Amino acid sequence: MTVVEAAVPEPGDGEALLRVDRVGVTANNITYAVLGAALKYWEFFPLADRSLGVPPMWGFGDVVATNAAGVEIGQRLYGYYPAGSHLVVRPDRVDAQGFRDASAHRAQLPSPYNAYRLTTGDAAYDAGQEDLLILFRPLFFTSWMLADLLADQSFYGAETLVLSSASSKTAYATAVEIDGPRLVGLTSPSNLEFTRGLGCYDEVLTYDEIASLDPAPTAYLDFSGRSEVRAALREHLGDRLVRDVAIGLTSQSPNAMSAGEVFFAPDQMRKRTKDWGRDVLDARFSEAWRRFSGTASGWVDVALGQGSEGLREAWLDVLSGRTPARTAHVVEL
Repeated sequence: MTVVEAAVPEPGDGEALLRVDRVGVTANNITYAVLGAALKYWEFFPLADRSLGVPPMWGFGDVVATNAAGVEIGQRLYGYYPAGSHLVVRPDRVDAQGFRDASAHRAQLPSPYNAYRLTTGDAAYDAGQEDLLILFRPLFFTSWMLADLLADQSFYGAETLVLSSASSKTAYATAVEIDGPRLVGLTSPSNLEFTRGLGCYDEVLTYDEIASLDPAPTAYLDFSGRSEVRAALREHLGDRLVRDVAIGLTSQSPNAMSAGEVFFAPDQMRKRTKDWGRDVLDARFSEAWRRFSGTASGWVDVALGQGSEGLREAWLDVLSGRTPARTAHVVEL
């Protein structure tokens, strides 16, 4: 990771300047970088030097200057921020819940990433849980939408769901939301004890124990992106593998195209927004979040970093895979 220094920008007419306060650094952010070109994650916060990319991160920021109607200095917002100190946005559709960034370069990018939620208008917000929201909210939303899709599809007829990278936040948040099939988590030997201790899987196996899986009709939820795991499952289960869905890339090996399909949470969000309406979607998410956060708070130890050097250290720690399963990085910028 390279640290680049630049002058703090001034907001133009119709714009606001946000000071990035604190962000989370997880395997999710590494996925954004790995797929930065393919899925346009580099387009959210472009630099003049296109040979460099700014990783997107979820967190909280504060309005420090504004020329946008309805946006006031001091407002605090949860959303998608650059790995940096400031962000200029062009607020649109401003209401009591927040706004969307209508900057021209973000117009063709997935709309859920352009939403900034006011803490004062967010039913899921709790000032005492900011770090949990930073670390889990985007992951939990993906997990919640995935579990919703699976239930809506009657789990594709599977009796067993196998989740790789089972110690990852997105995987175990998905497991918590599923009611029905038998849940089997796959993890590394170093994370075996932690993953079994979560209590959200019916069985937890290491990757070299795949051959011991019961050959029932099985759907594979791939949170790791490890090609050798997919190959081992296909060899062991054969036509009993009824679905193969790629969700994440904790191994940083972008082989999602070898899966049967790729899950993209904004697609399911758009469907449910159409089915339920935005207010019902928000209410159901907030209810699910409150259930989950009460449990997840006991599953994570927050490591707090400071400034650009803290951000660099956290990024390299997660990138290298050195971060223990219980540890999660939050950085104050």
